[in-house]
Amino acid sequence: MKETLFALSLGFGALILVTQAQAEVWAQAGGQAGAPQCGPRAAVMAQLADRYGETRRSIGVAANTMVMELFASDASQSWSITVTTTQGQTCLIASGQGYEAMAEPLPAKGEPA
Repeated sequence: MKETLFALSLGFGALILVTQAQAEVWAQAGGQAGAPQCGPRAAVMAQLADRYGETRRSIGVAANTMVMELFASDASQSWSITVTTTQGQTCLIASGQGYEAMAEPLPAKGEPA
């Protein structure tokens, strides 16, 4: 249990760092520093599909009933994480390269993760 919480903490820490780096890139490209890239869900989905060839790979419910989705492309190995609000506004939270699908079994109890 402690190992799982530690791994989750590291994952959330990495997500925060990636989000900050993405905001800096967005600012350099002409957006406002710290402002996420948001738009109507249909427009964001179309851009991820048309521009990057990404399709939805996973989905989950985040805080405040927002929906988190992971999109990725096997061909380009690009990936994007979005969050959609209850009002239908979708924001790009993080993106990157080197996507690789994995489905690992849980380790046996008592073994390191």
